Amino acid sequence: MERIKVMIVDDHEMVRMGLRTYLMVEPKFEVIGEAGNGQEAIEALRQGYAEGMPDVILMDLMMPNMNGVEATRLIMQEFPQMKIIILTSFLEDEQVVEAVEAGAVSYVLKTVSADELIYALQGAYRGMPVMTGDVSQALTRGIRQRTAQGEADGLTEREKEVLLLIAEGKTNKDISEELHISIKTVKTHVSNLLMKCEMDDRTQLAIYAHRKGWAKA
Repeated sequence: MERIKVMIVDDHEMVRMGLRTYLMVEPKFEVIGEAGNGQEAIEALRQGYAEGMPDVILMDLMMPNMNGVEATRLIMQEFPQMKIIILTSFLEDEQVVEAVEAGAVSYVLKTVSADELIYALQGAYRGMPVMTGDVSQALTRGIRQRTAQGEADGLTEREKEVLLLIAEGKTNKDISEELHISIKTVKTHVSNLLMKCEMDDRTQLAIYAHRKGWAKA
């Protein structure tokens, strides 16, 4: 029987060990690789594994250097056949939307049972999204919020978060650390803000945020 090859990406060694130990006793799965953050995962995939490429990646959301959403986006660009499950403790509407937009096939909470995780892995292998009711509801709410936000001012919720931090005088590094995203992603958001708001620099963006009444006085 051909086993499903799994890669585990999580910045906590104990989490990786627990997942690896559990999957090793399941005859349907084979753990062929691990990484402590998104950047390590991408580098490992580029180098390849003796056992071949993973079929499914279990990807944590909040990690240093490169978080799960950005890693998912980059991996899907470079390895479009890959199936990625976001496995996290966080359930926020915007995060669920961002993960799905990045290309994750499923978004699973770490509180799921072992059987539910197995079901999600098997579903991902077949390209079938698997989400619990609370995750589906978060996705629906997030999409509605995006739609409402877009109708209001053309900015995504994340772009507005970056804009408010710019208005507070935060640097790209500060924003990266506060929002748990890479500096590269921050720069992308800043570029999008400059374009959408038709501004030339960060100072003008800060003034724009204050005029809108969004920034703290």
